[in-house]
Amino acid sequence: MLAQQPSNNPCVYARAGNGAFYKDDGPLDLPPWIDLVPEATPRAEPLHRFANNPYTVLGQSFTPLRQAGEYRAQGVGSWYGRKFHGQKTSSGEVYDMFAMTAASPVLPIPSYARVTNVKNGRSVIVRVNDRGPFHKGRVIDLSFVAACRLGYAMQGSSEVVVESLAANGAPPPANVATQVETTAPVAAPLPAPIADSGGGVYLQLGAFSSRTNAEAFHARLAGELPPGSPLVIQTAGTVHRVRLGPYPDRRAAELAARQLADAHDLTAVIGR
Repeated sequence: MLAQQPSNNPCVYARAGNGAFYKDDGPLDLPPWIDLVPEATPRAEPLHRFANNPYTVLGQSFTPLRQAGEYRAQGVGSWYGRKFHGQKTSSGEVYDMFAMTAASPVLPIPSYARVTNVKNGRSVIVRVNDRGPFHKGRVIDLSFVAACRLGYAMQGSSEVVVESLAANGAPPPANVATQVETTAPVAAPLPAPIADSGGGVYLQLGAFSSRTNAEAFHARLAGELPPGSPLVIQTAGTVHRVRLGPYPDRRAAELAARQLADAHDLTAVIGR
C-alpha cells in the first residue's frame, strides 16, 4: 500500500553512462509512485528460524543479534538493486528494490532500523530481511528506494548511522550500551564449516576422482585464501569435492564467488 502523502525527501536518480556498477544496478526508469513508498512500521515479529544462525562469509564470522533495539553502528552504507530484484533474501522473502528494506550482517531477521545519512541528516526506517554487506567497514545494505530517499543512490555509498528499533519504533533505551563501529561488526569464533543446518549454499572450487589430488588442491587453496576460510573436502561415492561454505544464502555465495574471481582468478560453482 502506498502512502497518501509523498516523502519530504524525494528520490532523484539517473543511470550512468560510464559503466559504473552501482548506477547500472538501479531501475531503468523511476516509477511515478516512488516517492509514495511508505517507510517501514516497526512491529513485533517472530525471528526467522534459520536466518539468525552464526555464519561465515569471506573469512569473516558473524553471530546475529537475537534482540532488537540494542545496536547502534556508524559506518558505510551501500545499496543493492536490479541485480537482486525478484530474488530470495535470507529470510526467504522476495527482494523488492522499491520496498523499504535492508540487509545487515548482524541485526535480527526480521527487525527494524533507523538509518541516517551523516552528510545530509536524512533518515528512513527500514525492515531488515536480508544478510549483507560483507565488505569491511560497511554496516548496512539498503534497498534502492531507501538509499535514494537518503540521497546517496547516485554515489553508491555514504557514511550512515544505523539504530536498531524495538517493536514500538523506539531507539535503544538509555540503560542499554550502544555499539558504535567504524569497521565490520565484531566477528565471532569460526563455526564448524560443515555444520550445515540444511539451508546453506556452497561454492564448489574443484571435483576430483582422486582423494590425493583433492587434498593437494585443498592445501594449495588453503595457502592462498584468507586465514579461516571455510574450505572443506566433501566426498560422495568416488567424487571428492573441494568447497567453500556454507554461506547463509545465494547472494552471500555470489559475493564470495565474485571476490574469488577478482582476487584469485578462481571460478566457483554455486550449489547446496
